[in-house]
Amino acid sequence: MSLNNKKCLFLVQGEGRGHMTQSISMKQLLEKAGMTVCVVLIGKSNRREIPSFYYERINTSVIPIESPNMATDKNKKAIKPVPSLLNVIGKLPQFFYSLLIIHREIKKNKPDVIINFYEPMAGLYYFFFRPKIPMVCIGHHYMFNHPEYTMPEGHFFASLGLKLWTGLISFGAKKKLALSFYPFNDCKDKSIYIIPPLLRREVLNQETSNGNYLLVYLLNSGYMEDIIHWHDRNRQVQIHCFVDNKDIVDHYEYDSTLTFHQLNDKKFLEMMAHSKGLVSNSGFESVCEAMYLGKPVFMVPVEGHYEQFCNSRDAAGAGAGIYDTSFRIERFLSYLSGSYSENKEFREWVKKSEIAILKHIHNVVYENNNVRQLRPYPSPAKKAAYTS
Repeated sequence: MSLNNKKCLFLVQGEGRGHMTQSISMKQLLEKAGMTVCVVLIGKSNRREIPSFYYERINTSVIPIESPNMATDKNKKAIKPVPSLLNVIGKLPQFFYSLLIIHREIKKNKPDVIINFYEPMAGLYYFFFRPKIPMVCIGHHYMFNHPEYTMPEGHFFASLGLKLWTGLISFGAKKKLALSFYPFNDCKDKSIYIIPPLLRREVLNQETSNGNYLLVYLLNSGYMEDIIHWHDRNRQVQIHCFVDNKDIVDHYEYDSTLTFHQLNDKKFLEMMAHSKGLVSNSGFESVCEAMYLGKPVFMVPVEGHYEQFCNSRDAAGAGAGIYDTSFRIERFLSYLSGSYSENKEFREWVKKSEIAILKHIHNVVYENNNVRQLRPYPSPAKKAAYTS
């Protein structure tokens, strides 16, 4: 499906690694179809740095912009909603300047389509500037706004807040491509279209083996203390832990069986492929990579991070592994000694991703009829099993 001589602009959220690796995957896919990604605008904050691997792998012009970011407690662990809101209010002038940068780059590059990887400034830009260029939003979060998707019970205000925030981020979008662990019905009334996870070509081609170590990925550096605390009581278990920590240049050896690594997508993928399993904060992308590679996952959502809370329940229902409220890794080791089996249906689902995404992008660029969904949802019983 050709997109020759068409141009695209990316807006990417810089929180965590998931949205960044998705944008790398998308660039690979679009360039294969003949489209040029002219510039990437990526949200940044004082709390995090854009990892060097991203600049190397995206291989096009990258412009960091100030963007709303979640605030954590003093231990750099839990998400704090009120400080996050106050932080947004305090940075309004900087965010307005970010909108001007976006406007400048759109006028300069004249893209045919804008693809938003859950970057909040995109929705604000479309709210205030009302550009005629179509925007396509992509991310797992759009599942939460689907009328048939069941959110975990007992979290009314967190659920409402997440849905409203997701709606703001996708304001003005022509299509919202909801990445999903499993097939689901499209909701054309809300422009929500279900597609498989968007994994990098390197993941799809990666060879695997069963190594003797656990791989850990932490969103917030404060959780390093939890890993160290568990490790000090279980030094016989070898652990490699990836974390966004400015103090770690490449890697830091705590001792002979615990090593901390700065974020590096190539090293992370290779080590995941040869690990016993993944311990993660429930980010959608990392869980999907592990599922595709046949690696079980132990999910511990960041405290106060409702999206990750939802992800952990959804992924467990899809067969990814188990979840907990703390890093009781001994539970995961017991789980690994059981009868975990690879999810072959998930691998087949993922293989449909590229053609589905290209059809939707082609549809938006050329204003064709809506793309037919991959397949309807299998049954109400299976839906209940996934989302309970």
